[in-house]
Amino acid sequence: MREGYAIGHLASISRHSPRKLRYITDYWLNREPPFKKERIERCLYAVFDGTFLKRPDSIIILMDARDHTVVASSYPTRENSLSQLRAFLVPLKEHGLSLGSVTVDGNPHAIRAFRELWPDITIQRCLVHIQRQGLMWCRAKPKMELAKGLRGLFLRSTYIRTHQEREIFVRDLMEWEKRYADMVNRFPSDHKMLSDLKRARSMILKALPDMFHYLNNKCIPFSTNGLEGYFSRVKWGYRNHRGLAARKRISYFKWYSFLKEK
Repeated sequence: MREGYAIGHLASISRHSPRKLRYITDYWLNREPPFKKERIERCLYAVFDGTFLKRPDSIIILMDARDHTVVASSYPTRENSLSQLRAFLVPLKEHGLSLGSVTVDGNPHAIRAFRELWPDITIQRCLVHIQRQGLMWCRAKPKMELAKGLRGLFLRSTYIRTHQEREIFVRDLMEWEKRYADMVNRFPSDHKMLSDLKRARSMILKALPDMFHYLNNKCIPFSTNGLEGYFSRVKWGYRNHRGLAARKRISYFKWYSFLKEK
């Protein structure tokens, strides 16, 4: 339905008939876009993330952090599938991708895949993802002092710009941990609010070693926000082409990321 509407709209603004436009569209959708080797080889600092278009399938994108150019994408892919993430990354490595760093959310499968393929890679955890999830688990207006303190740390996490600010942040987090760790460990797992606080504490402590690499290298972004605008445009395009057959839809996203670099 939507594919026919799109063809009809293009026919109305071009000099081609709907039949010819459909032929042209099918011609390209039946072909694979080539690898842009130079795009892959020049990428040293990357941003990686995914977004759901229709659950459980996602589109995942690797973007060059320095110029916000899309290096590669894959659809449909399940972000929690280590095998699918490997299948996406291995051909890129074979075509010359040599990553020094990648900024990712907390997906353990993605982190594992990157570290398996590039053992010396710097993994920068997205501070916005950490903050967003931590604030949700701590609640908007917590009543417990330990929750207020932890929430305050999450609020500060995206504003660290110097090594001194990082040291103060880590010191305050360790003081919070020393004061409240035993109490949090005794929280029952069947209490929603208290178990969420346990998750928030566990998340920030596990992420801490990989939260501030960007302070040592300005080419490393501290968040995956560079991909958010691109995802918005991808979703807009997807809404206008939901009538495409499944095979054509896969090809459409390949060509989209090939032609729409930014």
